[in-house]
This record gives sequence, structure tokens and C-alpha cells, in this order.
Amino acid sequence: MGHDLSGMKTPEGIRMLEQVRIINKALPEVVELIDGHGHTTFKVKDKSFIIMSDYGITFKSDLENQEIILQQERFFKPKYIGHRGWVSISDPKDWEEMGVFIKEAYMHAAPKRLLKQFLTTE
Repeated sequence: MGHDLSGMKTPEGIRMLEQVRIINKALPEVVELIDGHGHTTFKVKDKSFIIMSDYGITFKSDLENQEIILQQERFFKPKYIGHRGWVSISDPKDWEEMGVFIKEAYMHAAPKRLLKQFLTTE
């Protein structure tokens, strides 16, 4: 497949996307698509839990965890959806840490049936 259907244009964006895809492989029923803004979005049962562009990754959290995560300077509150607990990072370096955040984001979006399936395979 020479043509990448993702919204990513830069080498950094493509690298980030590859890492996120690897993490999402372990999660049941994840769908990857391009949203109306050209962002690569990962959903479970029609609920987004990751929105990506060449500028970084935005992931679903809750307001309580968001507060804790934002204490680390490399994370910031995204426009428009930050008030709902989402968190952004421009240039993630620690993919083990990102794996934890992405799995948590998934757990915020997935229905209980899938959570049971996911938690029993962990």
C-alpha cells in the first residue's frame, strides 16, 4: 500500500500513528477513520477516544485524571473538548506511558461488554 490513507503528512506524524496503531491492536473493536477535519480518529462503538494530527495526540480522559495529567508540562488542555476531560500532547516520547493513557482513554469510551472482554485478556 503505497498510499497512506491517514491524515498524517509528516514523518513525525506517521511515526506517532504507527505507535498508536500498535497500542490499539490489543484493544477490541477499534475503528480508525479520518474525521471531517482531516484528523485520524480512533473510535470504539462510535465513540472517539483518540484524535490525532501531525501536531500531536488528543486522548479521552475524565476531569479528575485530566487535572493530574496536566500537572506534567508536556501535556495540555485541547481547545473545544478540553472542558470534557480530553488531554493533548504534541510530541510524545514515552510510548509505554502513552500506552497506559491510550488504554485508559479506550476504557472511558468502550461499552461495558467490551471492557469485560478487554480486562479478561489483559
